[in-house]
Amino acid sequence: MNFKDFDKTAAYGKLSALARGWKFDFVSKLDAERVKNCQVPLAAGLSYSWAAKAVDDGVLAVLGELAEEQELTGKYRALLEGEVMNTGEGRKVLHQLLRSQDGLAATGKPVIHQGRNVGEFYLRELDRFCAFADKVRAGAIKGSSGRPFSHVAQIGIGGSDLGPRAVYLALENWARAEGKRKLRAKFISNVDPDDASQIISSVPLEETLFILVSKSGTTQETLANELFAKDKLKKAGLDPSKHLAAVTSETSPLARSSDYLDSFYIDDFIGGRYSSSSGVGGVILSLAFGPEVFRDFLAGAREADKAALEPDILKNAALLDALIGVWERNFLAYPYTAILPYSQALSRFPAHLQQLDMESNGKRVNRNGIPVNYSTGPVVFGEPGTNGQHSFYQLLHQGTDTVPLQFVGFADSQLGDDVSVDGSDSQQKLKANLAAQIVAFAKGRLAGPGRSAGPDQPGTGDAADRNKEFPGGRPSSLIYGKRLNPAALGALLAHFENKVMFQGFVWNINSFDQEGVQLGKILTKKVLAARSGGGSGDAALDAALHAYSKILGV
Repeated sequence: MNFKDFDKTAAYGKLSALARGWKFDFVSKLDAERVKNCQVPLAAGLSYSWAAKAVDDGVLAVLGELAEEQELTGKYRALLEGEVMNTGEGRKVLHQLLRSQDGLAATGKPVIHQGRNVGEFYLRELDRFCAFADKVRAGAIKGSSGRPFSHVAQIGIGGSDLGPRAVYLALENWARAEGKRKLRAKFISNVDPDDASQIISSVPLEETLFILVSKSGTTQETLANELFAKDKLKKAGLDPSKHLAAVTSETSPLARSSDYLDSFYIDDFIGGRYSSSSGVGGVILSLAFGPEVFRDFLAGAREADKAALEPDILKNAALLDALIGVWERNFLAYPYTAILPYSQALSRFPAHLQQLDMESNGKRVNRNGIPVNYSTGPVVFGEPGTNGQHSFYQLLHQGTDTVPLQFVGFADSQLGDDVSVDGSDSQQKLKANLAAQIVAFAKGRLAGPGRSAGPDQPGTGDAADRNKEFPGGRPSSLIYGKRLNPAALGALLAHFENKVMFQGFVWNINSFDQEGVQLGKILTKKVLAARSGGGSGDAALDAALHAYSKILGV
């Protein structure tokens, strides 16, 4: 494989030339024919539409050349088969292997590490925690008072919280409608004691199972919250070891401990933000909804993983999404991306994608530690529609920056519980808002009713009229499907994981470490050590830490 910086590719020069003086007229180009033609199947019944993106056939052709030049699907294939892609930590990257139904990579090959078939290890752990979940749900495993569990609370932070929480919330209503929900799930993440206190006070402790998630077994916030939960259990006269299970690595201090009902394992090849397909997400989802629901989720993700191997960018949704994002980030100079799901079930999905994208591609050096001379990952934010329309859409429509938008929508609601008002039900109103926003962002409006604008077209009339102008030219994509179910959710998650991966390959950065989160952790330990008379040995650093610690009362 050939790893080279983006600006050293021939495609970079061609795209730069195309971007000079680039204008894309959404007013004339976004019509029924373009909407029909500019879409590609994703997986699990989902489709990806780029009709409202600022790309034409010329740009797409060069993006296809870029994909070939940077060997994007070839690098993905190598990653799937166990090539070391996390250069910062010298590790394989195997979260897609977690979705395997046969222990093989999506290419059909086994992944062997130090004599162990890693796919078979992942399948064994999947079977183990699914069997555990079945026993808990059936009442064969009970709390220390003899009562069956009705609640499960996950203790974790970062990737051990954001992904699993987003996935649980995305399926909660679906599971209720399908009669799948058995245990109610809660999540404790923040070391702020108000978080743990609020959650623990809201559940019946006798009937609550806590899942402690820490791959290293040393995560400060997670261990602090574990002690918080144990203290509450003891004060309630309960045996904490009968109310705790762990998800960790086989080498962590938490492994095979009598402090837990059981321990389930992941390895160093699974990054936190990519761990929802492992026991990190699987244990709590299997307990809440049943193992078969989690397996359906994995199946949808697996389908998307296989689809991402397609070398033709117009037949590969994740690859196309990634390349259009590179065009926007590096050549149209758009530094932000908004994730806008028109589904309340996906209320925490933007927060998870924020971590996935910004922790993965928020890098300033290449795979070899050399600074790059181009922009990398965008700032990612979002909120469900239609709430966002009454909040930050003002800036998206009329602000000075153009922000690319990624919409997600579904034809049907999860519950099917609706009411008709003014000739349409709420789901129809939701979809009408989504369609209207895509067109409004693209076409805009000049001063005066019924007049479309287009990017950078000047308006007419007085100041009050101009205040009502919408410049348009705001690009968006749409992922859509029939109904949000486990398979569709798995495919949606895998789509964004693979999009982020492809963009990292284009930029020649390591999307799989996260050194940027470490410095704050190190300095936190120094602050706490200083309370016992310790210091870092750096007088200026210690002085700054002491000053802020003093005003905060540490």
